[in-house]
Amino acid sequence: MEYTRLGRSGLKISRLALGCMSFGDTSRGFSQWALDDEGAEPIFRQAIEAGVNFWDTANIYGYGSSEEIVGRAITKYTRREDIVLATKVMFKMHDGPGGAGLSRKAIMEQIDASLTRLGTDYVDLYQIHRFDPEAPVEETMEALHDLVKAGKVRYIGASSMWAWQFASMQHAADLNGWTRFVSMQDQYSLMMREEEREMFGLLEAQGVGSIPWSPLAKGRVARPWGQQTTRSSNDPVGDAAFSDDDKPIADAVEKIAADRGIPMAQVGLAWVLRNPVVSAPIVGATKEHHLADAVAALDVHLTDDEIAVLEAPYFPKKPTGFQ
Repeated sequence: MEYTRLGRSGLKISRLALGCMSFGDTSRGFSQWALDDEGAEPIFRQAIEAGVNFWDTANIYGYGSSEEIVGRAITKYTRREDIVLATKVMFKMHDGPGGAGLSRKAIMEQIDASLTRLGTDYVDLYQIHRFDPEAPVEETMEALHDLVKAGKVRYIGASSMWAWQFASMQHAADLNGWTRFVSMQDQYSLMMREEEREMFGLLEAQGVGSIPWSPLAKGRVARPWGQQTTRSSNDPVGDAAFSDDDKPIADAVEKIAADRGIPMAQVGLAWVLRNPVVSAPIVGATKEHHLADAVAALDVHLTDDEIAVLEAPYFPKKPTGFQ
């Protein structure tokens, strides 16, 4: 495993992140493809053996059950100090005034709930899951800063928003001497490259690391076009982001993978990993070969000609996952 700093922060992480939205209690209605404790066990063990020490979850995943499973896995399979643990806050957990959003009340309430589910007294990276237009950015950033000072959070990050929104929050932190974001968890893959327009330039200038979600375009660049999985057939976010117009991209990945004699996933991840702003793509593993392919991608170095072939079919599109 390779290790790197998260952006220009001092936090060292594995070059791949284990995406824990794949784990949860399906009876809570969040997803039908999530793995329970037993199903997730081989994935966690494989991550530990491979040196993937950066684990990313969120309070909303499995409506809290992902955090519970991750917390139990840390206790059972490894040590808390060996894991860089990340979670998120924003989406609705209950109907009360602190159940959603990025108000001070919500942030303070939800971090305590997450810590309880995770079975720990701190998280290494606490991320706002989206921008909250109803909460003043100063209120949000001061509350996050207070969590850092209280020792409940080590670093803070953000996810999926417009570049101007991210910049306004960083500016509020700078003006007031509060903790700044060190990471941006954004959608980035061969089929969704809109972050290259403004966000990536901002991240590079500010020393913020990108930890892309959906680096394989919800699996669409990991298998021949048209093949379905349980998750892909039950994923409204993926359906909104991609269309049959993206088929030439998948075809290009398939051809290069065939020429090299490697799985398509390795080609798709290798392309994401080559971007200097990317610290660690998030791999949402539900099968053991998912992590194996991701680790192998670290050793795949694409040629300039291959990169040109992979990038040529892309066309501008509206980012999905936020408004």
